[in-house]
Amino acid sequence: MKLSGNYFYTQKEEVKDEESVSANLLVRAGMIKKVASGIYTFLPMGFKVLQKIQNVIREEMNAISSNELVMPNILPEDVYAKSGRVDAFGDDMFHLSDRYGRRYVLGPTHEEMFVEVAKDVIQSHKDMPLSLYQIANKYRDEPRSRYGLIRTREFIMKDAYTFDKDEDSLSKSYQDMFHAYHKIFKRIGLDYKVVRADTGAMGGEVCLENFKQFVILGKIL
Repeated sequence: MKLSGNYFYTQKEEVKDEESVSANLLVRAGMIKKVASGIYTFLPMGFKVLQKIQNVIREEMNAISSNELVMPNILPEDVYAKSGRVDAFGDDMFHLSDRYGRRYVLGPTHEEMFVEVAKDVIQSHKDMPLSLYQIANKYRDEPRSRYGLIRTREFIMKDAYTFDKDEDSLSKSYQDMFHAYHKIFKRIGLDYKVVRADTGAMGGEVCLENFKQFVILGKIL
């Protein structure tokens, strides 16, 4: 790729208002630009890297017959109120109103919406298993947004959900997803460890954590 005509630059100096070592290096390398605390712009070079990572994820998810979709970012607040997660997320959730006074939130996660989509397709046990995923923006009013891309207020999450007819089907879906993640990390070249983690406000019986990013697998809602 020729640099002539392309948006690319580097800087030698440390970024004054960036505490994270990794984010500081990304800014200096011309990959990202800090807009505000926990909010970043992916510059052209950084965006190319991001796209390559997303392509690897898509290839491995498609290989296990998971179907990609994209959910809206602005969601009715009552969707989360019905599941009791407005209180669960608390101050981490961004709230807003439209001109008519209707209450909305910026989606912090999309489990409820995946269930709504699945309900349109699943009429009996014959319609399962069903696997859905998306790579989309999420929003959380992170109180400690000072670790670069690790803790941000607007971030890109790949989340996947399976709907299964019984425990055996669930176990297979879990293992398929588990191995897909291993392949993703291996292809990207990450040295990683899998550990158990708290499921938090997202719920579920099993949560595994890889490099500070939650992986919810085989979740039943």
